[in-house]
Amino acid sequence: MNPTEAPTPQAGSLLLDDQLCFALYAASRAVTARYRPLLDELGLTYPQYLVMLVLWEQDSISVRSLGNALQLESSTLSPLLKRLEANGLIRRERRAEDERSVALHLTEAGVRLRERAGTVPLDIGAAMGLTSEQDAMAKQLLRLLTVNVTAGG
Repeated sequence: MNPTEAPTPQAGSLLLDDQLCFALYAASRAVTARYRPLLDELGLTYPQYLVMLVLWEQDSISVRSLGNALQLESSTLSPLLKRLEANGLIRRERRAEDERSVALHLTEAGVRLRERAGTVPLDIGAAMGLTSEQDAMAKQLLRLLTVNVTAGG
């Protein structure tokens, strides 16, 4: 079957090609693999890149807010943040107004890395080969799927 053709859903089918979960899994693995060489040049893993995207958008963010933005638990974030800090890209500081809260800040190296990372979205977009309308539709459908599945739990 042509991957751009929409297959007719088979209710209750146990065929692999009929599973939306497998299509998501395969697409996720393919996209993440496409990111790997680009991020290797930056010295980042894909999860570290996601952290940096949030910090490039909003420097000085709490670990809790970062976790909410990335839909990750602090136990998952902690090793990522330690590695980014060890690599000199971020700085963690206890907030004066609340010692329990940790703020994340970009270092100068973290700010400079943003410029080097500027071509990553363009390269990935070109590799995906979607029109701007298809890109917007894919994001909309995936966000809806996330909301629906999360609410159903």
